[in-house]
Amino acid sequence: MIKSKKKFGHVVDIVALKTMKMRGQAFVIFKELGSSTNALRQLQGFPFYGKPMRIQYAKTDSDVISKMRGTFADKEKKKEKKKAKSLELTANAANKKPGQATPNSANTQGNSTPNPQVPDYPPNYILFLNNLPEETNEMMLSMLFNQFPGFKEVRLVPGRHDIAFVEFENDGQAGAARDALQGFKITPSHAMKITYAKK
Repeated sequence: MIKSKKKFGHVVDIVALKTMKMRGQAFVIFKELGSSTNALRQLQGFPFYGKPMRIQYAKTDSDVISKMRGTFADKEKKKEKKKAKSLELTANAANKKPGQATPNSANTQGNSTPNPQVPDYPPNYILFLNNLPEETNEMMLSMLFNQFPGFKEVRLVPGRHDIAFVEFENDGQAGAARDALQGFKITPSHAMKITYAKK
């Protein structure tokens, strides 16, 4: 695979994340746009491990390309703004009155079935997960949450497959993961519900 990519032009980097969400995907970064266009056209539908590849341009420049173009600082500023907004949403959720809805309490998956109300406690560095499918295991949840800064560990509850705890280094990092993965469907019928653990 890498050899076939190299014949289209200079490959700067290949990024393949090991998270559940990104499984089976990779980013191949070419030095020139023309090289990536050539690879996209010639390899679209190419059988790879028995499946046809689906190739498209990335939505944003990679860090490597941003650094080459000198726009990396702008990208970092956008990340900081996004992180600050996430922390602000977490703080607003903590200050809400009991029974008041938060943006995350709405079902964002387009599913018309209402979510049963799960109490949300004040911000905590430990998250409480529920509505997990029976096949959930520690490795699966670790892969999902280790993409977030500050991730420490996953703790399953013996005898209960539907709940788990995820620990982070601090409340802010836990809040960012909570906001990003709220309603994440581990299986088509199990949208994960995430709250702060009770202190």
